[in-house]
Amino acid sequence: MTLNQISVFVENKAGKLQQLTDVLAKNRINMRALSLAETSEFGIVRIIVDDTAAAAAVLAQEGFIHSITKVLGVAIPDEPGGLNRVLNVLSGSDVNMEYMYAFLGGKEAKHAYMIFRVQDNEAVEAALAANGIACIDQATLTDL
Repeated sequence: MTLNQISVFVENKAGKLQQLTDVLAKNRINMRALSLAETSEFGIVRIIVDDTAAAAAVLAQEGFIHSITKVLGVAIPDEPGGLNRVLNVLSGSDVNMEYMYAFLGGKEAKHAYMIFRVQDNEAVEAALAANGIACIDQATLTDL
C-alpha cells in the first residue's frame, strides 16, 4: 500500500511556490500533504494530491519539472509516543529512512499521518503491519 508523491523542482525565488500552487488550485487539485526542501537556487516541493495523474499532466503542461515516487503513508495514533512506536519498529527492522514529513487527517481524525521515503516499501509495510501499524493508500487518502 503506497501513496504517489510528486516531487516538483522549483526555482528558489519569490513567487515561484505560489505559481505552483496556482496551477494546482486553478485545476481543482487538492494538496493533502506538502514538504519543501531547499537549496540556495532550487527547492524540491514534495506533495501528495488527490489526483496524481491530473496533477502530473497539468504540471507538465505548465513546464514544471517533476517526478512521481512511491512512498508510505503511515497512520500514527495521535497520542504521546505514537511516532516513537513507529520509529522503534523501523529501527528494529534496520530500515534506512531517506526522509519523512507529516500531515493531519480531517477534524474527526484520531491519527496523524507520516509520509516515509524508504528503500523497500514492501518490507517496511510488512514490519509495520506485524506490529499493528496501518499504512494508507491513495483511496484511503481521499476519505480523510
